[in-house]
Amino acid sequence: MSYFTRFVRSLSLVGGLVAALLTAAAVVIVCQMVFIRYVLNDNTIWQTDFVTYSIVAATFLGGPYVLMTRGHVNVDVVPVYVGPRARWWLALIAILISFAFAVVMTVLTFHFWQEAWENNWRSDSMWRARLWIPYAAMPVGFLLLSLQYVVDLIELVTGREPPFGITGDPHEAAFKEAGI
Repeated sequence: MSYFTRFVRSLSLVGGLVAALLTAAAVVIVCQMVFIRYVLNDNTIWQTDFVTYSIVAATFLGGPYVLMTRGHVNVDVVPVYVGPRARWWLALIAILISFAFAVVMTVLTFHFWQEAWENNWRSDSMWRARLWIPYAAMPVGFLLLSLQYVVDLIELVTGREPPFGITGDPHEAAFKEAGI
């Protein structure tokens, strides 16, 4: 495995860990918010913003990890029923289109983040959070996603990973599972 591939997979793993921590923090803060509101009958100021920004950041930062582990929901009807050569070309086209989308989104979200930074945007809540902080998750997440697509492309082209993770004849495996 090349150094680049290991490096990008490490970054994707870190993104996944950060996403898990952000999600766990959001859960704890929701519990704290419920306690403050309904037990102590007091107001909450920053909790709703924090939970919202944490879950959104977890989504963007966790995306590359999900791609790396093939944890996303996909429809593989076509890849299962075509031959190995067509499956390879289909995987190549899917990776290239997805990579192009991720690169475009990296650039666009970077410009959005930069605008929030330069104009010192703040949330409308009483917390007045500096928005460049949570908005940073978007370009970082899409950049990591773009890099993970490059790794997937390298793995496909070099033959280290089969297209869509399908090895052998998928029909045989399906028949065996069905007991036919």
